Amino acid sequence: MELFQYPYMQRALIGALVIGLAAPALGIYLVQRRLALIGDGVGHVALTGVGAGLLLNRSPVLVAVVAAIIGAVAIELVRARGRTSGDLALALLFYGGIAGGVMLVGLSDSTNANLNAYLFGSLTTISSTDLTAIAVLGAAITVVMLALRPALFAVCHDEEYARVSGLPVRTLNLLIAVTTAVTVTIAMRAVGVLLISALMVVPVATAQQVTRGFRSTMTAAMALGLFAAGGGVFVAANVDTAPGASVVLLAIASFLVVAVAGAAWRVLRRRRAPVAAPAPEPHEVVLR
Repeated sequence: MELFQYPYMQRALIGALVIGLAAPALGIYLVQRRLALIGDGVGHVALTGVGAGLLLNRSPVLVAVVAAIIGAVAIELVRARGRTSGDLALALLFYGGIAGGVMLVGLSDSTNANLNAYLFGSLTTISSTDLTAIAVLGAAITVVMLALRPALFAVCHDEEYARVSGLPVRTLNLLIAVTTAVTVTIAMRAVGVLLISALMVVPVATAQQVTRGFRSTMTAAMALGLFAAGGGVFVAANVDTAPGASVVLLAIASFLVVAVAGAAWRVLRRRRAPVAAPAPEPHEVVLR
């Protein structure tokens, strides 16, 4: 705990908690739409933006935001028009984004260490300016996801019904795409573009094991995201491991624990349930 007396560890913890809260709040809509891997695709496009920023001597994060938004909107437009499946669009972003990022970083004067910081995160290097941006954007994402929950749920659950109900379906779909891009870019310095999708999806998958309604699942997922983020930073500080990897592994460990406990509970309930007496055959006479 002594490490948390230092400002850089305090910034790392606050940044991780903000992302741990915001990522599942958005991720539940992506899971509902079966686009759980969109974070990876957008993250790879953001990596191309990082490479372009380093090559042009511009802010890598700002260029990554623009690139990620363009990539996310492109995925949504392709999916909406139906000419290419969502999986194929994501695959194109996967391969093109990572290849473009590696190539542009190689053309720049930056070292591999700079690329690794964006690939796998570097929580302990977050500055006060970075933390302010993460806190403001993370809070905005969380508020929007909570405030528009009924409309976003309707769009993600049944798009045709939402359109008939008069909801601005295209605008809401683009809103989800843009907020996904922003979430990925603010999380780059925390857990890295290769791991942010896990923080969006795994807490939601864990919450679905023990909850039934959408609201309760969202609340539980956000709580689990906070637990994984805070616990991951604590583990990293005491065991000297990579913070981003520690956060994701703790989230996965939580999923495994809940899944195993849930399976064990269901088996125990079956064993405790009374066995129903077999119904008498039609020709049998039951004596009282």
